[in-house]
Amino acid sequence: MRVLRQDIRSDAQREREGADVVVIGAGIIGAACAEALGRRGVGVLVVDRGPAVGETTARGEGNLLVSDKPPGPGLTLAQASLRRWPALLAALREELGPGRAACEYEPKGGLVVATDEDAAAALGAAASAQRAAGIEAHGLAPGEAAAYEPHLTPDVRAAVHYPQDAQLHPVLAATALLAAVRARGGGVRTGVRALGVETGAGGRVTALCTSDGRVPCGAVVNACGPWAGRFAEAAGAPLPVLPRRGTVLVTGPLPPGTVRHKVYDAGYADAAGSGDVALRTAAVIEATPAGTVLIGSSRQRCGFDETLRLEVMSALARGAVRLFPVLADVPVVRAYGGFRPYTPDHLPVIGEDPRLPGLWHATGHEGAGVGLAAATGELLAQLHTGESPLTDPRPFRVARPGLGFTGPTGFTKENPCP
Repeated sequence: MRVLRQDIRSDAQREREGADVVVIGAGIIGAACAEALGRRGVGVLVVDRGPAVGETTARGEGNLLVSDKPPGPGLTLAQASLRRWPALLAALREELGPGRAACEYEPKGGLVVATDEDAAAALGAAASAQRAAGIEAHGLAPGEAAAYEPHLTPDVRAAVHYPQDAQLHPVLAATALLAAVRARGGGVRTGVRALGVETGAGGRVTALCTSDGRVPCGAVVNACGPWAGRFAEAAGAPLPVLPRRGTVLVTGPLPPGTVRHKVYDAGYADAAGSGDVALRTAAVIEATPAGTVLIGSSRQRCGFDETLRLEVMSALARGAVRLFPVLADVPVVRAYGGFRPYTPDHLPVIGEDPRLPGLWHATGHEGAGVGLAAATGELLAQLHTGESPLTDPRPFRVARPGLGFTGPTGFTKENPCP
């Protein structure tokens, strides 16, 4: 790939001098947006209040899934992203070298299982609907599931194999995307808190207000993940994006082949798609290239409370052992939690805010951010540059009923940085 620009300025200099677009958030979504914009010759600066890739992206599992989504715009975006990821990773390897773009991409497929008759019937109906939407979903009889996962419980009543599901290392992927941004002359500035925006006489964004001062720019991308609602409020264009906490257990290394696919209980989709404030859990088990096994998943709306709770970890462990009895005596070496950006209609927000020209959003992906990042970055860049979008952007717009959009409020025509 051709290097689009040569630039020897420091990231601090770029911050002072400004950029065409400032992306707030150095996680997988912000990195993907910055990479896609930079590839088109847009001058990009990424800012983050903490270290790059230090929050939600670092606390996920790296899933690239179509198996967990019903037909609709979310699944369509996931399909586009699943197609996009291999090509994007190949381009990054060519541009940066294989050592800087090794992201542990594994097209290993997924297996969804049901352990009772009601769940089996629901799983069959869901898979049938997904097949009608173009998803590869192969139904398995109870005895056939063992050929895919020899250590799976014999209590399985039905299973569906999804060969399109994949996995990658989210931190390595986001780091590679940010490396490409820098290689093309863009900047990545950490330890900078975004406070709001400055607008000109026409009501358009002219600068990002930060803890280090104003950054002149033509547009700002709100890729703050679970904190996107807070920044949108500060910018004068509120969004109903809230944190939803998830917890993951990590086992010690196990022999190769102990868990071969991403395996999860049929109740996972319901838990992920619920709007409950209370704790919801469903068994999700997958191995990493290092041999450890990741165990999830939980959903809980508890604000930004970072407490690791014993009852959540216990529920995850019980669910994992129920599906894989072989895990009963395996030690859990660590646990970690993170916040996922939740929206009321469970769809991300991608596009320009009609209330504040020049403010763009790329957030609300909840636990699917890694899988949806490749298509999200591409879609946002296409919309920003006026290209034909890879998928219909209307379901992800700010002005949609699912977000309770009420029109322009909360900002003035001229709003200088404090």
